[in-house]
Amino acid sequence: MPSRKKTSMFASAFCTCVSSFVVICVALATPQWVSSEVRFSGLGSTVTISLTYGLFSGTCEQFVDAGLQVSKTNFQVSEALGSSSSRSLVVATIVMLVLALLSSLLSAGFTCTNAVSNPYQTFLGPIGVYTWNSLCGVLTLTAMILFPVNVEGNSLSGELAHSCSSSLQDHLGSKHNYGYSYWIMLLILFLNIASLIIIYFYDHARYSKKKEQERPIENAPKDVILF
Repeated sequence: MPSRKKTSMFASAFCTCVSSFVVICVALATPQWVSSEVRFSGLGSTVTISLTYGLFSGTCEQFVDAGLQVSKTNFQVSEALGSSSSRSLVVATIVMLVLALLSSLLSAGFTCTNAVSNPYQTFLGPIGVYTWNSLCGVLTLTAMILFPVNVEGNSLSGELAHSCSSSLQDHLGSKHNYGYSYWIMLLILFLNIASLIIIYFYDHARYSKKKEQERPIENAPKDVILF
């Protein structure tokens, strides 16, 4: 059976891993990744399309000239996209988060295993927790980079705006504000870092204790060691 200290530290790391898993689910499920206002020249007027969307769905509102709302509709991101590059980056972002979800789940499993037992395999110990938490953090950071690259570089909001109205002409400008569904991914990174720090302190304490136990043998007289 593991010591009380090991159980408490790995149980704490388990809580952070589970929290990371839950936050990734929230980020995937909620459509508050970005809110955009995209201005176009319409038929004798200026049309502003206001969009709020995530990785799967969103809503758009159409305003004409002095803020007169013409329509409000819901749309599916995958159906509204026509550009292969925009679609590929959206899919890549989803894949990154799904892999991060699996990594956090595996990390939670490893920490739970270590909290209740002493695994024989080295990889099932702290090394495995380091690996899965680091992978989850890298995948989440990659998703955080891919999404704004898609919004800014591929004019994702402008492309989605065309699904709201067929009378849009020249694109005049866009303004973007990233929502909580995007920024909570920072929380995922912090939770993964917290897990790594907890396991590092446990691993460091275990290593220090092991060195202290070896020191009396190293400092003992040679005749005592021979005996």
